[in-house]
Amino acid sequence: MRVRVGCEFVHTVENDTHAILQVEPRPDGDFSLVSAQWSAEPEVELAAYVDGYGNRCRRLTLSRGRSRLAYDAIVELDGELDPFDPTAGEVPAHELPNEAFVYALPSRYCPADQVADMAWKLFGSVEPGWTRVQTICDWIHDEIDYLAGSSDVSTSAVDVLASRTGVCRDLAHLAVAFCRAFTIPTKYVFGYLPEIDVAPTGEPIDFCAWIEVYLDGRWWTFDPRNNERRRGRVLIGRGRDALDVAMITTFGGAELETMSVWAEQVEG
Repeated sequence: MRVRVGCEFVHTVENDTHAILQVEPRPDGDFSLVSAQWSAEPEVELAAYVDGYGNRCRRLTLSRGRSRLAYDAIVELDGELDPFDPTAGEVPAHELPNEAFVYALPSRYCPADQVADMAWKLFGSVEPGWTRVQTICDWIHDEIDYLAGSSDVSTSAVDVLASRTGVCRDLAHLAVAFCRAFTIPTKYVFGYLPEIDVAPTGEPIDFCAWIEVYLDGRWWTFDPRNNERRRGRVLIGRGRDALDVAMITTFGGAELETMSVWAEQVEG
């Protein structure tokens, strides 16, 4: 299966402004990059690096005035549904690998310690492991209304729990916080998700957020927003929460005029 993914940003800045972009598929994703290209108006130098979480990033400086940046790529994947194993169990804390612990701790947008009482009240009696994680995703999918524009950059999992609304970023944050309340290492993940073998939502394509959970010695994909196994995920970034994997970070004032995202299956 081949999928075309990409995005375009149009900014206006009053002064030259440094920025970091994170919109390219991760180097270790379960896919191969067939082609990729950047375009910019005016032209800009893009310096590549890989951050501490293994995400591919680009540094650049937005010139004063109006600028356009676009990324376009074709990736090839196996086209299989997200892996599934309802027998996968939780790993006791003393058996967790060292690198997993950072994903079992509270973070800025996923304060697991603040939602722990609610997590244990709702899910403490549920069978540990896959069943518990899936029950968490079921609850979030059913109880938290997906509502575009209902949150902002300061919204945390605690806020989402109080308002019972959010976008996919917020639903993922709440799932991360609930899972970490049970010392289940959980990563916040975002990327491109084409509408393959599912009914079209009718909404504009956007970046999508989901989670990866450590069970039985490996990481598994769960998606509280869509709450179903999907094909064609193209991973961009992994981190503790959205703070670690922002698609664009500017160091100075920058007005985002428009943003567009595409993710679609293509022939050949």
